Amino acid sequence: MRGPEFLDRYEGGLVLAGLLRAYAHQPDTVVLALPRGGVPVAYEVARKMGVPLDVFLVRKLGAPRHEELAMGAIASGGVRVLNREVLDELNISEAQIDAAAAREGLELQRRELRYREGRPPPDVRGRTVILVDDGLATGTTMRAAVAALRQQEPARIVVAVPVGAVESCDDLADEADEVICARKPEPFHAVGLWYRDFAQTSDEEVRELLAREARERNAGLEQPSAV
Repeated sequence: MRGPEFLDRYEGGLVLAGLLRAYAHQPDTVVLALPRGGVPVAYEVARKMGVPLDVFLVRKLGAPRHEELAMGAIASGGVRVLNREVLDELNISEAQIDAAAAREGLELQRRELRYREGRPPPDVRGRTVILVDDGLATGTTMRAAVAALRQQEPARIVVAVPVGAVESCDDLADEADEVICARKPEPFHAVGLWYRDFAQTSDEEVRELLAREARERNAGLEQPSAV
């Protein structure tokens, strides 16, 4: 297997931004990151494209006794997406699903409060939303995000990741309006294998990047236009 495709998530974002040039500097476009790992990627995408950055909260539902295996996901707005193959194979009950959803719902709410610091979520109705994460493995989390966003009636949903499994990228094309996977290595195995530095993104890094992007964007808006 060849080596990592990217030095870190920031480099992945820079590569991804180059593939999203058609959406750059469009007033109806917003970049939404899936925390936490998607935020450094999305920061570079939003900065290079000159469009606003925000977060969209999604939490994976780990299967009982197999927490690393996604049996589904929940997203802002009360959306729940389930992986029926995993549920059937492991004979997971509705009570177990509800318990996992309740636990992850508390963490989702905590992150909403911590990351937004009182700011309301962006109004995406009629806008182009670029959903960014650091990679696509099973795609369950991203599918939950797309399903939740559909309820808010955006004009277009673009899923964008630096690296993803071929099957997951292809499957999402049926649900999003456009899917951009910068790299689709085979065999895939795991997202982290394709980054030299895949250290966990902290809550503080998420908050700092959101604040930095807002400062930079506001400073740009305050500068006089070139004649």
